[in-house]
Amino acid sequence: MSIKEELYNQCQKFLDDRFQTIQKTIAEIQESLATETKSSAGDKHETGRAMLQLEREKVGQQLAEIQKISQLLSKIDISKSSESVSLGSIVLTTQFHYFIAISAGELKSKDQTFYAISANTPIAKLLLGKTTGDRIQFRDQDFKILDLI
Repeated sequence: MSIKEELYNQCQKFLDDRFQTIQKTIAEIQESLATETKSSAGDKHETGRAMLQLEREKVGQQLAEIQKISQLLSKIDISKSSESVSLGSIVLTTQFHYFIAISAGELKSKDQTFYAISANTPIAKLLLGKTTGDRIQFRDQDFKILDLI
């Protein structure tokens, strides 16, 4: 398995885990709404239901965001490599190693640490379009792109 495939799979697992957590939360809210209906009356009942409805809306927004991020991840062709940094690139620099995909944080592969970052993060915006050998200045740090995978 290639490093890119491994990182891609870790990003997919990250999304799957978040999706499962959100699904579980939705189920808990539905259960609470059903319980709230049976056991309460009056103003306290209405307040409780309103709070649960707000929570359900918030979780629904999180679910929509996960689906949007999943679509973005599915657009990455891990078999493709590029001469310049683009979505799906692994960027090896003198400071850190990045996987331009989704914001999934720190990932490990073959005893190396990579940072899965979204293309719209500040560092990714600096990296996009750059090639091997280019220098980048970010937050008072100067680093060089060593290789692209």
